[in-house]
Amino acid sequence: MIKYPFLFKSLVSFLTFAILSFNVAADELLMARSTEDFPEAMLMLQNLIKQEGYTPSRVQRVDIGLTQSGYQTDKFRIVFFGKAEEIKSITQQMPELIPYLPLKISIFAEAGQTILVTIDPMSFDRMFPKSNLTPVFKRWSKTIKTIFKEIQAQNR
Repeated sequence: MIKYPFLFKSLVSFLTFAILSFNVAADELLMARSTEDFPEAMLMLQNLIKQEGYTPSRVQRVDIGLTQSGYQTDKFRIVFFGKAEEIKSITQQMPELIPYLPLKISIFAEAGQTILVTIDPMSFDRMFPKSNLTPVFKRWSKTIKTIFKEIQAQNR
C-alpha cells in the first residue's frame, strides 16, 4: 500500500518522462513498432542487443507503479544496455554523461502492438558539441537503428 499515492504517481510520471526526454524534440527520439506480442518483442530486443556486441545490464519494470497509480498497463519495461568498459571510460572523460548512461530503450505494449522508444544518441552530440565522442554517438545511434529495423522486419 502506498502511503502517498499522488506523490508516488508524480514521481513515476517524472521518472518516466525524464528517461524519455531531456529537452527532447520529436526528431531526437527513435521509435519502432512491432506486431509481436510483448514477451516476444522483449526477448528479441535483448537478443539483438547481444548480437550487436552490447550487454543488457538491467531490465526495470515500470508497470508496477503505473498500475498501482491507476494506469491500465502491465507491460512496460526499460532495458538498460551498453559495454561496461566503454561506459566507464566515457563517464571518466565526461562525467556530464553519467545521467544518460547506460543506454536505455523503453518497451511497452499498446493497442495490440509493442512499441520501443529511446533517445537518439546523436542528441548527446548536440548537447556536448565540444566533446570528441561524435564517432561513439554515431555508432550508438546506428546500432539502435539497426536493432529497431530488425524488430520491425519481423512484422513482415
